[in-house]
Amino acid sequence: MLSTSNSALFPLPSYNGYSRSTIFSESKVVTSIPNGIFRQRKLVLSSCTPFRNEIDEFSALKLSDSSDIKLSNPVDEPEDDSDVLIECKNVYKSFGEKHILRGVSFKIRHGEAVGIIGPSGTGKSTILKIIAGLLAPDKGEVFIRGKKREGLISDEEVSISGLRIGLVFQSAALFDSLTVRENVGFLLYENSRMSDDQISELVTETLAAVGLKGVEDRLPSELSGGMKKRVALARSIIFDTTKETVEPEVLLYDEPTAGLDPIASTVVEDLIRTVHIKGEDAVGKTGRVTSYVVVTHQHSTIRRAVDRLIFLHEGKIVWEGLTHEFTTSPSLIVQQFASGSLEGPIKY
Repeated sequence: MLSTSNSALFPLPSYNGYSRSTIFSESKVVTSIPNGIFRQRKLVLSSCTPFRNEIDEFSALKLSDSSDIKLSNPVDEPEDDSDVLIECKNVYKSFGEKHILRGVSFKIRHGEAVGIIGPSGTGKSTILKIIAGLLAPDKGEVFIRGKKREGLISDEEVSISGLRIGLVFQSAALFDSLTVRENVGFLLYENSRMSDDQISELVTETLAAVGLKGVEDRLPSELSGGMKKRVALARSIIFDTTKETVEPEVLLYDEPTAGLDPIASTVVEDLIRTVHIKGEDAVGKTGRVTSYVVVTHQHSTIRRAVDRLIFLHEGKIVWEGLTHEFTTSPSLIVQQFASGSLEGPIKY
């Protein structure tokens, strides 16, 4: 029995005649399996932990007199949508009587580094799970490379319309009883025809790309928090190199630097940049991640890891802009979030 921490419910295919299901709740994931490594679908799962408070130069911002929290400063959209990888159109989601998302629309384009920010409980993690296919919207549409997705992703889907989607969860989701090698190579052991030696070599290369060496035989309990984050990222970006074509990948990060000290946070933030196609990894190779989306509360992550911001409040997008505009926006709600002031439209 393995346990970890995430949120969703999906079946896993059979292994040597056994069938299993994995239940992701907000506190635990329990997977019943036979002995050995087990099979996982194309969606790659990783993890992070609850957020820490941070005080930086954003705290010096003063609130403006504006009280309008309707969508302001929208980013100009190019007329050509040929580079759009993911589009959410008027997405709604509720859990019982609690309305989480109330008509969210945005696009993720090829090569983008996007941050989703906003107060706790406003639907940021929910939208990531909807993009990943772990949750279905109550209303609205999700398009993957122009193709509308119906319902949840299934175990039989090798790819989602030619796009790989990796989801880095909020809490630690390494399998505790598996070694680092088995965690990182998890997908390949179960879904590829690569030999164990080939997988082992590729795992070593991928760990080196995220700045880790000589940890393949360690268990997660023997790793620091920052090392676990990097192992989780390595598990998300590894792919079958024997395939003729490799689909582009979008990574979804849910609070990737939460629970880390400032220095460890900087390491992870820079790592997110290096594995992007516009970056260069720890061994000097061009990154593999086509685009990524980061849900964060951390000002350092906003500054260092993303180029465009989407601000969610009460289930709606109330502001969009480039990262450098975050510190100069006249929007009262943006200034309150940036400064951490108790005065303003965001109430606790």
